[in-house]
Amino acid sequence: MPFRLNPRPTTLIDQIQRSLPVGLSGRVSRLVGLTVAAAGFPAPIGAVARLEAEHGNSVEAEVVGFSGDDTLLLAYGELHGVRRGTRVVLTQSVPGARVGDGLLGRIINGRGRFIDDKSPAVLPHRVPLQSEPISPMKRPRINQPLGTGIRAIDGLVTCGRGQRLGIFSGSGVGKSTLLGQMARATEADVNVVILIGERGREVREFIERDLGPEGLARSVVVVATGDDPAVLRLRAAYLGTAIAEYFRDTGRDVLLVMDSVTRFALAQREIGLAAGEPPATRGFPPSVFALLPRLLERSGRTNSGSITGLYTVLVEGDDTNEPIADAVRGTLDGHVILSRKLAEQGHFPAIDVLMSVSRLLNDVTSEEHHRAAISLRQLLAAHRQAEDLISIGAYQNGANAAVDAALRMQEPIQMFLQQNRTESSTLAEASATLMMLKHMRDGEAITVPRQTADMSE
Repeated sequence: MPFRLNPRPTTLIDQIQRSLPVGLSGRVSRLVGLTVAAAGFPAPIGAVARLEAEHGNSVEAEVVGFSGDDTLLLAYGELHGVRRGTRVVLTQSVPGARVGDGLLGRIINGRGRFIDDKSPAVLPHRVPLQSEPISPMKRPRINQPLGTGIRAIDGLVTCGRGQRLGIFSGSGVGKSTLLGQMARATEADVNVVILIGERGREVREFIERDLGPEGLARSVVVVATGDDPAVLRLRAAYLGTAIAEYFRDTGRDVLLVMDSVTRFALAQREIGLAAGEPPATRGFPPSVFALLPRLLERSGRTNSGSITGLYTVLVEGDDTNEPIADAVRGTLDGHVILSRKLAEQGHFPAIDVLMSVSRLLNDVTSEEHHRAAISLRQLLAAHRQAEDLISIGAYQNGANAAVDAALRMQEPIQMFLQQNRTESSTLAEASATLMMLKHMRDGEAITVPRQTADMSE
């Protein structure tokens, strides 16, 4: 499909909505924690203002709520020099960002500013951070698979173009490495990677080690580290999603990677509590659970292109049923569970395929692929059920045909499920190997393909 130069024609209404009210200003009335209250400043939610601090440097802040006649703001930086009576000036009434193909291969912060020390790029288009929801009737069915380069996912948790898939894991289970491997090997045209709340050192490690030069060349990386204010961490999620929508509207297939949704929710919790919102479930205010589906629903397929969303969820204590994980899992089209037990055994990727599911597997794979996936799942389930008996040597051969087949095929099954960090696999290769395993279970004579024999390298 040919790329369109202007994916969203600017109408007169759009121009009016994005215009800045001239002369709107107010004064700081009080400061509580990180929250600034401004009197005489009726700016809308999401507007950006400038606090003209005493030291001469202005501090930018975002409107997050209202209290009585005061407008509440959270600053993008330090509040040194801000006092009662500090002047507050509106600079942007409708949050938006500049976009264009010049973003490819670049790294930006939550404000959309380049932080990779390269020369500025020409970005000819402007998009709002908050777009209108797409009508359900304008979303075509997802019926085409998207290869991720990971055999276990392509074979057993197959992802479609425009699908939203969650990756649930605790800390230190190989989540970032898996995301980088998928971004390098994906069949998508463009990657948009959003890193929210990461440690400062991990950003460069992910870009140089996990994403690599070939992955970065077709990617846009949006970064808001853990020491950034909550409003910037939240804004980074909206900015990255808006950039993905721009590339989708030009007719491209986009892979949107957000790491992580949990830290997005924590940022909104901080903002909600600062604005006076009462806590609800485990300290999270109701606005968190209202914002999650609105953000996640922006991915998907349209008549122009698609956004395939990979959203990571950092679960507390490896509990995949905690509130944020449960809310995200109920919204997405599938989930991949990373197991700490497998990671401790050196099994990479540490995907627990029995707990992972793709709700669109039937729609994006052939009948033969589907049957082969079910066959392998049955073997894995039978082996897990008899694992205790096998470990103590109490299992008797012949007691269960499925367990016998699982034990006989244990080595090729593990070769299929495990994958070197530098190795990539195509969707066709994963499907062919999966069907080969089914033939092995059925007792048919087969020839092991070369790529299967080399899986352990």
